[in-house]
Amino acid sequence: MVNIVTNQSVVFEFILIGFPGLQEKFHVPVSISMFLIYVLSLFANSTVITLIILKRSLHQPMYIVIANLSLSDLLFDTITLPKIICKYWFGADSITFYACVLQLFFVHYLGSLDSLFLMLMAIDRYVAICKPLRYHSIISNQLVILICFLFWLLDSSQVMVIAILASKIFYCGPNKIKNVFCSNVYLSSLACGDHSFVTKLGLIFALVVLLIPLAIIILSYILIIRMIHLSDNNGKWQKAFYTCSTHLVIIGLYYIPRVFIYITSLSPVSISSEVSVVILCLYTYIPHLASPIVYCLRTRDIRHLLGQAFQKIFP
Repeated sequence: MVNIVTNQSVVFEFILIGFPGLQEKFHVPVSISMFLIYVLSLFANSTVITLIILKRSLHQPMYIVIANLSLSDLLFDTITLPKIICKYWFGADSITFYACVLQLFFVHYLGSLDSLFLMLMAIDRYVAICKPLRYHSIISNQLVILICFLFWLLDSSQVMVIAILASKIFYCGPNKIKNVFCSNVYLSSLACGDHSFVTKLGLIFALVVLLIPLAIIILSYILIIRMIHLSDNNGKWQKAFYTCSTHLVIIGLYYIPRVFIYITSLSPVSISSEVSVVILCLYTYIPHLASPIVYCLRTRDIRHLLGQAFQKIFP
């Protein structure tokens, strides 16, 4: 929808292309796959959050971080997946200007929160493994709750700046977003005026919330691996390494594709929009589905509580 003003079209809504170049015969299987991913993610993340809230035995720093991570993932999927599923099922591919800006805000807000929570998880594991006798004096439930609250609060203020700046750009031409949701790069590229400042600011913000937590995560696990290597108690430290491998799976799924995308965006050799959107969906939605499943299957406390719950339901 556009409005003609001084021979230019002011854009009031955008069209989500979804997966560029996707043939119509693949629309149904792709949309069904995304629907199943959403349902499974919704169920898995909701289950983890519910268990951690209701079971006092899970009121521990690590599980508090996991609950925040699951909440962030659940909200992200709910804000983005239903819209793109409706596009392929019902042809509802339009999104209003302000709804797109709002989606942009939550996409960058919740996406960067995951990075911060994974960093906090790595710090928790470092203290638990490398300084076990001081763990409870350093890490407490109250401290973790406060840090998570600050992450939710401060991260929103930074992303709000990008969303406001993106909304102030003049859009008068093409209104087709070659992505499954609104994001800063894809939206600002449709601007008629100079959008370089908003694009660069968004890229700087993305690199900061990606690289700084990643550096801290890498340092934490280097120190953990060093401690494991130097330990004489092989049985104890093998168990510690097994626990950390759970987090390393999620960290790898989250960071490796993102680093690849940012490197290619800065290099002279660019990848096609089709490949870019597919990679984006892989590093966005697969970790959201995988993390609660990995934690449920590989965390003894949660696995035990799930087993008890299923025994009550299916005696």
